Order: sequence, then structure tokens, then C-alpha cells
Amino acid sequence: MANLITKKCVSYTDASRMVSAALQKAEELGCSQNIAVVDCGGNLLAFARMDDAPILGITGAQRKAHTALLGIGTEAFYDAIKHHEGTVHGLSNLPGTIMVPGGLPIVIDKQTVGGIGASGGMPEEDVACAQAGLDAIA
Repeated sequence: MANLITKKCVSYTDASRMVSAALQKAEELGCSQNIAVVDCGGNLLAFARMDDAPILGITGAQRKAHTALLGIGTEAFYDAIKHHEGTVHGLSNLPGTIMVPGGLPIVIDKQTVGGIGASGGMPEEDVACAQAGLDAIA
């Protein structure tokens, strides 16, 4: 079938490990987090919300994970485009995207296979929790 392509996605097993590691990091930091992992198509694969984590962070974590599918962390993405007002405005209105720290791509064998998003703490806490999730499958 010449008209088909093969696309690799993060597994549920790895997504679950990532969520667990991110939650453990949040506990170490003393912050309450929402953690989301999406597959290569942007579909929610694993999610957890800690007690007292902000309700708005539920959507925020998912949007951060989805935006990371671009292959770059959400903070780095914003830094790369922040001087292009039209691009920032256009992308900020794209459904499912957000340009605040806490979203990181899941890259395996140089291919983006998913995204992880953490939301609920200070920006540096969100990034640290998302990174802990990535480190769990490194």
C-alpha cells in the first residue's frame, strides 16, 4: 500500500510512567500540578490532577502538551516568535495551542512522538515537572 505512512507515537505505558514521574517531582517541589501526555496526533493519552491543582490548569496542561507537538518546548517556541506580533497573535488563536512554559515534546529517535504538559505551579515548576516526566523514559 504505497499511499500509507507509518507514524510512531508514545505508548500508554511510557505516558503513564511520565505522569507518575512528573507528579513525584511536583510533590518534591511542593506544588500541585495537572499533568497531560498526548500522543503523536494530539490525542490525550494520560492525565492526572493533583488535589488542589488549579482547575484551569486541566486545559492548560493539555494545551501545553499539544503545542509541544511542534517539536519545541512551549517556552522556547514563544521565545523564537515573540518579536513577530502577527505570528504570536495568529498562533495564540489556534485551537489547542498555548505559549507559556511547561510543555515539552517527547522525542524518540529524532522523531516527535508526543507531548507532555504540566500546569499548576510557577513557570519554572511546570517546566521541571514536565522534564521529570521526560527523564522517566530517557
